[in-house]
Amino acid sequence: MATPFSNKCEILGSLWINFKNDTAFSEFVTYNDIGLPLAYFVSEGFVTLANEEGENFINETWEMFSEALGLDEDREYENLDEIMLENSEEE
Repeated sequence: MATPFSNKCEILGSLWINFKNDTAFSEFVTYNDIGLPLAYFVSEGFVTLANEEGENFINETWEMFSEALGLDEDREYENLDEIMLENSEEE
């Protein structure tokens, strides 16, 4: 099963909050200047998406994140810690 949208929002939101000022992520954060904060606001319940466009921004950001880290698209990821731990074990 693929990662549910709510988990994508939680993971991307955590990434944005914890790494938005990290130089290693600066290019990714700059390019995804809408998708990352939007995912955070959705995950925290600050906003509700009114149309598909917002979901598309978040899904596009998730796809870029997944590709960059080589995540399994059929796996259900729970949180950012799980992804970071898995990614560090592969190095």
